[in-house]
Amino acid sequence: MPPRSRTLRASSFLRKHGRWIGPSVYFVGLGSFTYLFGVPTARDRALTWILLGLLAFSLTDLRRLGRGLVYDWAPFIAILFFYDLLRGRADKMLFSAHTWPQLHADQWLAAGQVPTVWLQTHLWHGAAHIHWYDYALWFVYLTHFFATLLVAALLWSLRPSRFRRYMASVVTLAMLGFATYALFPAVPPWMASEQGNLPPLQRIIAIVWEHIPVSAMSPLFERGSHYANNVAAMPSLHAAYAMLIAIFFWKVSRWYWRIPLAIYPLVMGLALVYTAEHYVADVLAGWIYAAAAYLIVVRVADRLAKRAEHRRLIASLREPLPEEPIAVGELEADLLG
Repeated sequence: MPPRSRTLRASSFLRKHGRWIGPSVYFVGLGSFTYLFGVPTARDRALTWILLGLLAFSLTDLRRLGRGLVYDWAPFIAILFFYDLLRGRADKMLFSAHTWPQLHADQWLAAGQVPTVWLQTHLWHGAAHIHWYDYALWFVYLTHFFATLLVAALLWSLRPSRFRRYMASVVTLAMLGFATYALFPAVPPWMASEQGNLPPLQRIIAIVWEHIPVSAMSPLFERGSHYANNVAAMPSLHAAYAMLIAIFFWKVSRWYWRIPLAIYPLVMGLALVYTAEHYVADVLAGWIYAAAAYLIVVRVADRLAKRAEHRRLIASLREPLPEEPIAVGELEADLLG
């Protein structure tokens, strides 16, 4: 069979069966990978599986997928990876880590108590007595590692017109967070406890994960570039990205979808405070940063859209008006009359 005929047959086969072959292979591969190697929580591995998912669900339109990867995804991927590489060094750029401002802020918010200490005192009963809510909050915490990119993939597939604004908001939020980490590196509750500035606290996420029969994978480049930053706590981007998702979809959602949109950042905030990963002040700051990033992108995008519309209007006014043809009979009547 000639090569062109084989190519046409393969293309026809993908158009006909790609809608179910691609997703089926993808979910089997993702499940097998997670079972063998762990949950791909690091951004590089999560993003790899998101892009493989786009490929699996786009087998019937590979041309659009190729254009999307180059023009839509590549710029944002580069910026987010650059942010991840720099985040690990943010606390070494200008100032040493702060312990007391956020701790005192939580005491002020909770009338003298530290919410993390109160929650663990009343709800945490040790590694031997893990409750259902420990698992539930562990899962909510885990959603941070894939929810943002998953929403981006769904928007790119279903609402392309909203994809770029969403990803621009994600990148803006990451840059605002990085600037704050450099200017105000902040010690989280679990570290303050290790330093003796709070009563003994447990990092509950790690403890619960030991009881889950699935491990987590580290980033591909973590060891070589100091990917993690233990004092990148103010603001909490876990809380910020959960709030960004809620804000982004709030206006276009029906009332019954607004219920989970409102609950998600609240439960994420509870998970972060209870597990000693963040103070309440970190969570509140994250929510404020999410709103600020969204408003910045909306204002800039609206202004750019207005300028583009103005340029189109000016260009249309400069175009010469088409001359209307004059009938021969009308021309003779004008000349004689």
